[in-house]
Amino acid sequence: MTLDYVIIGAGPAGLQLAALLEADGKRDYLVLEAADAPGAFFTRYPRHRQLISINKPHTGSDDPELNLRLDWNSLLGEDPSLRFTTYTERYFPDAEVMVRYLADFATRTGARVRYNSPVSSVSKRDGIFEVRAGETFRARRLVVATGVSRTYEPDIPGFELAEGYDVMSVDPRDYLDQKVLIIGKGNSAFETAENLMETTTLIHLAGPSAVRMAWRTHYVGHLRAVNNNFLDTYQLKSANAILDGNIRSIERDGDGFKVAFSFSRADEFVKELRYDRVLACTGFRFDASIFDETCRPELVIKERFPAQTPEWESVNVSGMYFAGTLSQERDFRKSTSGFIHGFRYSVRALHRILERRYGDTPWPADKLDATPESMTDAVITRINRTSALWQQFGFLADVVTVAGPDARYHEEVPVDYFVQSGLRTADHDHEHAFVVTLEYGPDHDQVDPFDITVVRVAQDTVGRAHDAAYLHPVVRYHRSGRVVATHHLAENLENRWDRPEVHVKPLAAFLGRCLSGAEG
Repeated sequence: MTLDYVIIGAGPAGLQLAALLEADGKRDYLVLEAADAPGAFFTRYPRHRQLISINKPHTGSDDPELNLRLDWNSLLGEDPSLRFTTYTERYFPDAEVMVRYLADFATRTGARVRYNSPVSSVSKRDGIFEVRAGETFRARRLVVATGVSRTYEPDIPGFELAEGYDVMSVDPRDYLDQKVLIIGKGNSAFETAENLMETTTLIHLAGPSAVRMAWRTHYVGHLRAVNNNFLDTYQLKSANAILDGNIRSIERDGDGFKVAFSFSRADEFVKELRYDRVLACTGFRFDASIFDETCRPELVIKERFPAQTPEWESVNVSGMYFAGTLSQERDFRKSTSGFIHGFRYSVRALHRILERRYGDTPWPADKLDATPESMTDAVITRINRTSALWQQFGFLADVVTVAGPDARYHEEVPVDYFVQSGLRTADHDHEHAFVVTLEYGPDHDQVDPFDITVVRVAQDTVGRAHDAAYLHPVVRYHRSGRVVATHHLAENLENRWDRPEVHVKPLAAFLGRCLSGAEG
């Protein structure tokens, strides 16, 4: 039997796609999972067991769509009891809750998962994927949802001497009175330092890049406040330090290690430092070892991720798609595709892309009157409650297309996919298209958001809406394959863009000018 889809991995992304395929009921598919239960990653990571994806059951709203803005752990579905917020009230939950949640999600959605089935090899013959997992499964298309399962090893002589994040002890007493070097400046490095501060003599965090704070860059993979107590101990001269520069080498030195370090702030001055332990918190990468020469995907970003098209298809292996954390190659360190609260929407978009490509199913759309008033009402209603555009800022868009008197509203379309493929159908060969996103300002990460001396655009300032740094709606008018006009809605403290004089009338006027040919 040849399946329509084989999905490798029963983590959040694999389960999300399986649930969508199961609910749709049109395709034969199977999920292959190496472990004996779903979500095996979360049985081990994060090592210190606290998730940094927020969970907020108490929002003051009973709108399930709006509430997903503050729920970073739930997968998408119709069952209200399958919301992560019903499992715990902890703002930063324990990872074990995620394990339990994913097991329930798999069972109650009816996802077809074969457990204890580690994939040993993948090949492609005569256009069909052959996936070996004890027995061989054949599929027309393959979706890889394995996550980044191998530790990333930078090119540092002696790096193999360091203890990896995946194997190091997490018992602080094992580091009593020791000097510890942690390689890395991300959340795993700071999480580790936080755990060890009470028992170590000193801790140094080292790496060539500057520490980047999530509250400044708005990229949630950068350092989160929940992990940054270590910064206090450094700046208040409490034994610990952050080293900016490059590790030249790591060597054994008696019972410890000798590390040569070149400081970027001291004209590459090299100093030898001694430590009792060296820990590597350098992140993870994609494991491509199961793919043979007939379908080995091209890798990018220091060979950490598979290269992908706007459809999340491998650039060099047709029919191979990627979902979940792997999909962040498309918006690396810009939006949220590397995290559940981002890729749950990307997976839904992938399902729609696959159905459009292989099932001739148009992108779901609501019909509207092609008038500025009707379109404005639809856009305003949607941007005030959408969670997808909120979480996948600048990456997913709602697209309003217009052909004569007929307008259609398409939700959650990847921007790059729309630019490449469009949304035309046989009965709707549209002339106008309006792409609606939520975005931060282009230089939002260049200023300290807490610096009160920085001049900023006032809230609800219509004339300077395009200068806003905070999240706000942007509407781009596409005609003949290019952007010919752009409209920014003024930012608002409550994230409500429905004030008649500030938001509604300016948008309606913009849409009217575009439809009449006065814009662009």
